[in-house]
Amino acid sequence: MSLPKSKGKTKNNTPHTTTTYRSLPHLIARLPTTAPTIIHLRDGEVVVYRRSRSLLYQCRFKLADGKWHRYSTGRASVENAIARACEMYDEARFRQRMGLAHRTHSFAQIAAITLQDLRKRMDASTTRTSYHDYASCIERYFLPYFKDYRLEDITAADIRAFEQWRDKVSNRAPKHSTLQNFASAWNRLINTAIDNGYISERATLPRLNTKGQASNPRPAFSKDEIDTLLAFMSEWRTQGKVSTEHEMRPLLCDYVEILLHTGIRHGTEAMNLCWHHIHWHTDKGVRYLRLWVSGKTGGRWLIARHAAVDVFRRLHSRQRDLDNVSFDDIFTERCTKPVFRFSTGYQPPNLNGAFGRLMRDSGLLRDIDGKKRTLYSLRHTYATLALLTGDIDIHTLARQMGNSVLMIERHYSKLTATMAAERLA
Repeated sequence: MSLPKSKGKTKNNTPHTTTTYRSLPHLIARLPTTAPTIIHLRDGEVVVYRRSRSLLYQCRFKLADGKWHRYSTGRASVENAIARACEMYDEARFRQRMGLAHRTHSFAQIAAITLQDLRKRMDASTTRTSYHDYASCIERYFLPYFKDYRLEDITAADIRAFEQWRDKVSNRAPKHSTLQNFASAWNRLINTAIDNGYISERATLPRLNTKGQASNPRPAFSKDEIDTLLAFMSEWRTQGKVSTEHEMRPLLCDYVEILLHTGIRHGTEAMNLCWHHIHWHTDKGVRYLRLWVSGKTGGRWLIARHAAVDVFRRLHSRQRDLDNVSFDDIFTERCTKPVFRFSTGYQPPNLNGAFGRLMRDSGLLRDIDGKKRTLYSLRHTYATLALLTGDIDIHTLARQMGNSVLMIERHYSKLTATMAAERLA
């Protein structure tokens, strides 16, 4: 049986030979001594060809979407190029039937796209967010371990092996919150692959374990301890011996009170609070201070307790560059300057050291169990007292603090159980 041939010319007006084959059996054995430049396979659905300046054969094939897809076979001999092109075509059709992308992507490629998206979100935010934690999980753990894998080929056994490796590298048993970050970062990788069509949303992929050691509850202040602290600060704030303390102590005391009156996160949310983030909000004839804060869970509005108004007045009165702006006008002037800063305009990088000295001087450094209190203890105190007094329900508290209801229930389960008992009894 002779091979059908047709002659033509390329764009450079040089002759080339085109050969059409309808089936692969015995094809390679029947190839002519001088291999053709263009070969049609599978009723023209697959084309193997070689460019004039390339030693390797290329291929293109048409899939069910009606589009032509072009790849290099990576082969220099026509026999191997034909075999490879048919393999690629069959695999692409199979993947398309299974709802997968016609072309596989390595874990490293998907991770790179995910990291690019995370970095854009981080750049758009003025504070440290949970995106930093996700990026760290991907860069420090997922990529070194899975970079040569294909996401769809990773099995449950691979995940368990990875978790053992991760715990060995970190040299500690991860807490539940840490495992939640790993699981969220992993889910972002999967969602990136699905959104870009690299895998089907029907694909079953293993998930990471989130059952880690329970985090130790952070020490809070009791109601009596808060009263003691507030009374102590009224004198402590004026007892600085050097000029820096004359600025730092009043700033810290006001900072502590605002954390107690709002429940915002210290550092990421509080230190980035500016005057234009604060507004008056009137509801049923009552005026409230409403704050816009942005932290690791994104931005949100919250309502400050009425006692916070006097604290903001003190902060405003000490800032020299606002002498010409009244307190009532500061919220309408769109002032973009930070709230927590010295009278000179300088904002310290953090207040952790000053808070430690306040705790030491007040005798409240450690709770009854000997746990050391930090600035985060003020946020924990806000939530604890709100739940104990019944001032705020769990759903409202979760929105106010920028947490999920599940997290509130998990961290304050003893308190919520007590509340339920009181309502039921």
